[in-house]
Parts: sequence; C-alpha cells; structure tokens
Amino acid sequence: MAFHIEVATGKQHARSFNLTEEELGRTVLDPWLSGRPILLGDRRWTRDDESSLRILEGPELSNQDLAFSQGWANAQRSSADVTATVLKAATEGRRAQRGPTTIVIHAESALQTVADLVSGHDTETVSIDEARERIDGRDPALAAVILVVQKD
Repeated sequence: MAFHIEVATGKQHARSFNLTEEELGRTVLDPWLSGRPILLGDRRWTRDDESSLRILEGPELSNQDLAFSQGWANAQRSSADVTATVLKAATEGRRAQRGPTTIVIHAESALQTVADLVSGHDTETVSIDEARERIDGRDPALAAVILVVQKD
C-alpha cells in the first residue's frame, strides 16, 4: 500500500503520491506534528498557516493514473482517508518515544527554588528509585521531571 497526501489552504493545494510509510513519517508527519514546514510543491506548508492535511492509503498509482492531473481523483477513488488514524498514531508514538520533558534548574538555593516551584500545588516526595521506575516505565501521567542543582 502507498500513501497519497494533500496539503491545502483555501484554494491553494499541493499533493504527493506513492509515499512509503517511512517517507510519510519523515517528510510529512514529523514536520507537521512538530510545527516545522512541509516542503511540497513550490512552497512551505505549516499547521500555523491554517493548512489542512489529508492522507489517503491505497494502491500505488501508476504514471497513467497520475497523468492529466487525475492523480488525486484516482487516489480518492481507490484509497481510504486515513488522516485521523495516522495522525493519532503518530502523535501517540511521538509521545511514547519522547517521554517526559526534563528541565534542569541551576539555583543559588535548591530548597528555595523547589519551594517556589511547588507553592500552591499538591506535592509528594518520592524516592529516587520510584522516580526512576516511573520515568523508565513511561508512566503516561508523568509530564515533566525537574532537577534542581545547587550552585557551588
């Protein structure tokens, strides 16, 4: 199976056909989900400029299928719109790979910095082993790890 994509803003659009799963991820999904532009046709497309992305999955289209500007019509006839499922899977995959955001704060007073950070929030103290386990286990509720390093 191949992927066929269309990026559009208003009346402007660009299309690409016969992408492999790897090409789709590298050239379309990774940039799209991280806010970088997709280079397609003669311009750069981003989600920020209110572009829409459609992804179809179906048989590879031959040169004859693509001739006379009939590629997209032929792709729509022979393929399924998988935009929502592909974007959802790619988003979840990126989240699982990435793990929690890690922030290192260098502070004069580690104790005061931690007090400032947690002020007004529910907090709990956990052992380093439990923290490691939650990080390594990819606890889906874990959003960030903050390390406060005291300056000498």
